[in-house]
Amino acid sequence: MHMGAPARPAVRAAFPAQARPALADRSSVWDVDAVILLVEDDAGDALLVEEMLADGELDSGLTWTKTLAEALAFLENHHTPVCVLLDLHLPDVHGLRAVTQIVDSSPDAAIVVLTGLAEAEAGLDAVAIGAQDYLVKGRLDPQALSRAVRYALQRKQVERAAAAIRANQLMAQENARLERGLLPVPLLNDDSFEAVARYEPGRAHGLLSGDFYDVVQTSDNTVHAVIGDVSGHGAAEAALGVCLRVAWRTAVLCGTDQLEQIRLLEAILVAERSDPHVFATVTSLVFPPGGEQVQILRAGHPGLLLRRGTDIDWVEPEGGIALGLLPGLGQWTTTELPLPSDAGLVLFTDGLFEGRTGPDSRLGEEGLVDMAREHGDLEARPFIDELVAGASEGAAPYGGLADDVAVLHLGWRRKDA
Repeated sequence: MHMGAPARPAVRAAFPAQARPALADRSSVWDVDAVILLVEDDAGDALLVEEMLADGELDSGLTWTKTLAEALAFLENHHTPVCVLLDLHLPDVHGLRAVTQIVDSSPDAAIVVLTGLAEAEAGLDAVAIGAQDYLVKGRLDPQALSRAVRYALQRKQVERAAAAIRANQLMAQENARLERGLLPVPLLNDDSFEAVARYEPGRAHGLLSGDFYDVVQTSDNTVHAVIGDVSGHGAAEAALGVCLRVAWRTAVLCGTDQLEQIRLLEAILVAERSDPHVFATVTSLVFPPGGEQVQILRAGHPGLLLRRGTDIDWVEPEGGIALGLLPGLGQWTTTELPLPSDAGLVLFTDGLFEGRTGPDSRLGEEGLVDMAREHGDLEARPFIDELVAGASEGAAPYGGLADDVAVLHLGWRRKDA
């Protein structure tokens, strides 16, 4: 497509960047050396575009390709912002397909379509399918061309920012759904049993991951509780944590016994995990009515804290291996622990005590017990808040908590309270 300009000397196949004075009011997109790519098979039209750009206000390099294939190869290897000046009539593609192929292969490129006098409708159609603007060749002038290029790059920048905002909104919605799955409301019949929970995301991801917990009281007033930790971080691990928690609650409500619950969770983990190396640690507890004892089953999970008045001790009942390490071969046993009327149990994931407190040291189990004893006179909620705050403050100089932290404070309320 030629615009009837007078005869011109032969045009080079690629125009080098030309040195031009910087403009005081340049848009921020030009601060990162935006490139203009002209896709035009007519040498006369290409020379005219070069001359108009030289006479305009743009400080940018120009590259000329004669086919769409050459343009796509250039875009594939170019990572700075690019504005494509695109003729719709090329040797290897005709019409709007040129626009769609660039949009599909290089979604970050801004596109200004160059049309003939009788093709204004085609220009509008090009904008509708992804171009940022269009220009009629017979009406080109340096100012209009420069303005179109600048606006196209700015519109593309705005589009990318809007897309990022939409992606963040969708992620926030997904995280909210994960929160509802990972952080359930304890299912209790009345206020005779106290269950207080806290979840704190680690600094590595800032979002919920594979730690999970739940508390359910069945119709016979037995209270069942679980806390677990899926190895790794990310959406897959978080989803697996939700899956295991829901499966556990379902098993409890169906009357499945404690040992069979653990076997069921392992079978589900093995079936649902995306990586055969993923495993989960779990502690399951059963509080029979009456409050004199608790049945504990541990599968690779850390010990727990036993609170009796202001006395606090580390308790580590006999346990078996984590779920998924040796599928079908794990052996777990249930331990009965006496539970005085004024006692409570504190369960947690390992993120609570594995945070760094020095270049070569961590809080550890002993450090956690010492910190807990400093706050032994507090009620359940402030007690676990102090534990999390203490662990976070100790790790703050070294980047904060590297792993998620889930904490459960469980126990029967005193009848005279």
